[in-house]
Amino acid sequence: MTASPATAAQAQAATARAADPESPPRPGATLALTSAATAVALMTYTTPIVTLPATAAALHTPLSAQAWLLNGTPLGLAALLLVAGSLADDYGRRRIFVLGTLALGVTTALGALATGTWLFTLARIAQGAASAALLASSLGLIVHAFPTAAGRLRATGVWGAFVTGGIAVGPLLAAGIPHWRAVYGVLGAAALVIALLGTRALTESRSPRGGRPDFAGAATFGLALVSLVAALTLGRDGWLRAPVWLLLGAAVVLLAGFALVERRTATPMIDLSLLRHRGFLASSVGGLFTGLSVIGLFSFLPAVLQRVLGMSAMDTALLTLLWAGLAFVVALQARRLAGRVPTRVQLAIAFALHAVGVITMLGALDAGSTTRFVPGMLIAGVGSGLLNAALPLLAVESVPAARAAMGSGAQQTLRYIGSCAGVSLTIAVATSSSGGPARGTDIAMVVSAVLALVAAVAVLALRERP
Repeated sequence: MTASPATAAQAQAATARAADPESPPRPGATLALTSAATAVALMTYTTPIVTLPATAAALHTPLSAQAWLLNGTPLGLAALLLVAGSLADDYGRRRIFVLGTLALGVTTALGALATGTWLFTLARIAQGAASAALLASSLGLIVHAFPTAAGRLRATGVWGAFVTGGIAVGPLLAAGIPHWRAVYGVLGAAALVIALLGTRALTESRSPRGGRPDFAGAATFGLALVSLVAALTLGRDGWLRAPVWLLLGAAVVLLAGFALVERRTATPMIDLSLLRHRGFLASSVGGLFTGLSVIGLFSFLPAVLQRVLGMSAMDTALLTLLWAGLAFVVALQARRLAGRVPTRVQLAIAFALHAVGVITMLGALDAGSTTRFVPGMLIAGVGSGLLNAALPLLAVESVPAARAAMGSGAQQTLRYIGSCAGVSLTIAVATSSSGGPARGTDIAMVVSAVLALVAAVAVLALRERP
């Protein structure tokens, strides 16, 4: 008889702590700082959702390039999340967390000073890279600080709630501060304060494994994802163009090179044998389709509401708050489902609720009614809350405890690859319909709902064999 995943994870967590006795965990401080930093990272990520029209006007960004204003941060996230998770496990999770939070503060402030589209996009990519470091290391710090299954369940639930909390507060902050540049200044200052507190309050932890760092794997994987995300974003202007196909081809070649490197190195950045475990696959599929279906639609919807219905940035933020605010509350309470509903089933229910909520909103734009969005926002909000509670827990449960940051990085990498693809797909569908933006957005909603239902079926099918 084999040990259960939870028992094995606890045993490996004990091994990791024994290998690093000088760093006793501080659970309260760890959860508070990692949650706060995560919220700031997500607030930075979501700020352009409601400021896109003003930002595009100030930077003289043409419509064809506006996807880059949204996709800059997820590009940096997707490229470096797995790399950052592996580095955090090997070189110290507190070290990577503090460096990432510090870099987020600096790059966010630089974004406020950008004078053109590409300078702003480069700052956003750097913000994504910094966010990757703090997000991937956060769950590694939490696993070290909360070694028991019950403690980890509560902690990952709180952390997941702050993911949604950042999504909820970011648009409100952006709408409440008169100038979009000032928003980035405030968020940059908040990140710097958290980095300073992290140097004093957090304790170090790392994986007990030895060996040389996997620089070859990091380089090939990072370049592969940059090529893939760039191709997905450029595809918005036409999928048959030579640059798109060249980038896609480069991504395929680099990913093949990455797989070859990982099979030959003694200390791989990601253990490819994990792909045989259905829990890890379910976590990965959940992350990918969360980006494709949920983030892709809700990243673009506020801009459509402003353009089609003439809503103000604040009104748009308040409407979005119905979705994100309810998701925050649900994620905090989702721990009550433990022992009653398997995490994989929770994911499937969450995707199904998103699909129902999105379908409920069909026709609201064409009718010019904001109130018709409310029921759908509420239903989708419950689904997003369940997603944000289940995904981080499944990510750390599906890998050895000593590699928790890597597991988090892998799931979130696919989440933000999906986000880039989802934003590009949503914009392409919503703006290409001959029936106008309202009709195009309805089609994009149907696509989002179908993708969510596909995800629900997929995660149910990926149950662990007895």
